[in-house]
Amino acid sequence: MSQTIAGPDGRLRCRWCGDMPEMIAYHDVEWGFPVVDDRRLFEKLCLESFQSGLSWRTILTKRENFRAAFDQFDIDRIASYTEQDVARLLQDEGIVRHRGKIEAVINNAQRAQELVKREGSLAAYFWRYEPNESLLAEPQTVSVSAESEKLSKDLKKQGWKFVGPTTVYSFMQAMGLINDHVSDCVTRNQVEQARESFQRPVE
Repeated sequence: MSQTIAGPDGRLRCRWCGDMPEMIAYHDVEWGFPVVDDRRLFEKLCLESFQSGLSWRTILTKRENFRAAFDQFDIDRIASYTEQDVARLLQDEGIVRHRGKIEAVINNAQRAQELVKREGSLAAYFWRYEPNESLLAEPQTVSVSAESEKLSKDLKKQGWKFVGPTTVYSFMQAMGLINDHVSDCVTRNQVEQARESFQRPVE
């Protein structure tokens, strides 16, 4: 089976985005483009944890609801959430109402605060795990990597939750730490150019 699919404009894209407008838009302008903003990095890792056992399309269609429910994924605000906030979120039909995952977001916000104090930013920490391109597997042929295993292990050691190596690998794909668009995807070269001009964070 081909790894690409023709979109409404006839151009080839990674097959996973299918012919769904919201997925195509996400694929074309977000997935794989490098990100340095801590809020966006934190949001994505949280949403990837919510996706566990579900499809990304399910989470993507609820993303604005998640943002509204979690104060736009403001790390400091979430870190101060109480049991009242957990109860509020468990009643919110616009998000995935899973107590363990909700509590993990709060816990991870607190761990993120600690990490920022040590490292200067989440971006500086996460980008330290950018893999050597010459050692990467063929695009979209694996769901974990040595780097995602290492990052997952270190996050868990720091007390983060719902950050298994598969979740972390999906995060790395989406946030541009690797370019996992397949070779004949129309977006691959755009992502590669963005990565070439991207200034890696140092703090």
